[in-house]
Amino acid sequence: MILAQKAIFATDVIPFEIELETSEEEILEENTESPEPSTSSPKLSEEELMTKFFDILSGIILNRNEYVLNHDIESLEKLYDTDIKVSRYAFEHESIKADYLANWAQKQGITFSDIDSFIKMRKVRDRENGLFGMTCNINTTYTYHYNNEPEVSTSFSLGTSHYIHLQQKGEDYVIVKEWYTDPFSDSLELKGKEPQELTDFIVSQNAPDFTPSETLKKGLEYAHTYCGIGAGEHMFKYNSKSYMDCNPLGGDCANFASQIMFESGAFKKNGTWNYDGDGTATWVNAQKLTYYLMNSGRGGRIAHGSYEKVYKSAFNLRPGDIVAYEKKGRITHVSTVTALDNKGYPLVTCHNTDRLVVPYDLGWSNSNITFHLIDVYY
Repeated sequence: MILAQKAIFATDVIPFEIELETSEEEILEENTESPEPSTSSPKLSEEELMTKFFDILSGIILNRNEYVLNHDIESLEKLYDTDIKVSRYAFEHESIKADYLANWAQKQGITFSDIDSFIKMRKVRDRENGLFGMTCNINTTYTYHYNNEPEVSTSFSLGTSHYIHLQQKGEDYVIVKEWYTDPFSDSLELKGKEPQELTDFIVSQNAPDFTPSETLKKGLEYAHTYCGIGAGEHMFKYNSKSYMDCNPLGGDCANFASQIMFESGAFKKNGTWNYDGDGTATWVNAQKLTYYLMNSGRGGRIAHGSYEKVYKSAFNLRPGDIVAYEKKGRITHVSTVTALDNKGYPLVTCHNTDRLVVPYDLGWSNSNITFHLIDVYY
């Protein structure tokens, strides 16, 4: 059985870096309300700015994580200047996300016990009058336990790339702008309380007695190493020596799922599913990969439908299987199951947004999401 225990995570992992181009930064500058001038500090060197704002931003993110963890929306708001429109939007987004995490935890029958982030600064720019712009990567690790089994903790990680403006206010700094690709963006349609029957079913489960084959082990190790937030020398790195990064072309999720299958040694390339400098459509496209698996004899559908229709069947998923996510009639994302928690709940690993052993439905809770659960025949 593969469990995602807290001990398997290094505390200093960071995600795949995506540095914003100058033109994108300029676009993000548009329509930003200018803050009131404040007393500027003496000019610092680039290295001094990086050091200074690593500490400042780390403190802000540390506090934000604590406020989200404790659902302290009043304190969360104080990290922003809500008189500025884009800052208010950033706060409202984080507030909704905090509500979502609280709702998801209630549905799941779990309690989040810790949220911890590691920051990799990319660039800091002094924009005058106490305003500083910066790009950075943040790896955030969430730890939870089931309320009826508090002695067992499970951790998962999310990697995000951020563009942030901090404005000095007296001795402190507040967030006046923040842009990032949010892994919870398909979850911010808040629902009412889920039926108690759903929660009762989840917490009553036990992890299956499962031992992966040697080929599957290779695939899972590859997934955890090259997911974009792997540990050690693989921090914020994809396997760019062997495979292209399809993010600039629309997304790298299917490319990575195909890599996991191939690198396990269980699946050979063929004329339909192939990578040789670039990938066939069935290799790099989420929808085409999903239907290829079901039509080629390499996989079969366990279930599909809304979360309420598939959540019981999802306990039949095992590491190596795939979850595909459909929106508006099109499969737009795939993730690979690479672990199970202590209830047997499937945990997925994928690219864009980079996820490492994350509960498969976390971030995919809107009513327009259809899940396809695929048994991959290792």
